[in-house]
Amino acid sequence: MIGTLQCVVLDCHYPAGLAQFYAALLGGEADRPDPRWSLDETWSTVHLPDGRVLGFQRVADYRQPIWPDPAHPQQLHLDIDVADLAAAERAAVALGAEVKARHGHWTVLTDPAGHPFCLVPHRPA
Repeated sequence: MIGTLQCVVLDCHYPAGLAQFYAALLGGEADRPDPRWSLDETWSTVHLPDGRVLGFQRVADYRQPIWPDPAHPQQLHLDIDVADLAAAERAAVALGAEVKARHGHWTVLTDPAGHPFCLVPHRPA
């Protein structure tokens, strides 16, 4: 095992609005302070009653998915908590992942089928 799932992140136009929608739909608390994330106009969260977290990320040129049209695919990615970012990155690449970008505190990779995911250093909730 390389890490644990931190949250599922959905791309969107308006993160705070989508967080409010999912908080109402699933219960939980939108934008609860959490040291793992900075909350602003580009990022919102919902802490669900069972402890899971959904993240909502603003994407400037967001294209809404149209089910099941592959020209407008689903847009989300996984954030994975890791104890050691460099070691986790090496292990993921050894499994077939490809590094796409490094952002100081996290790394964006793609799985062998091209789906993005992020490795994020663990910070206690």
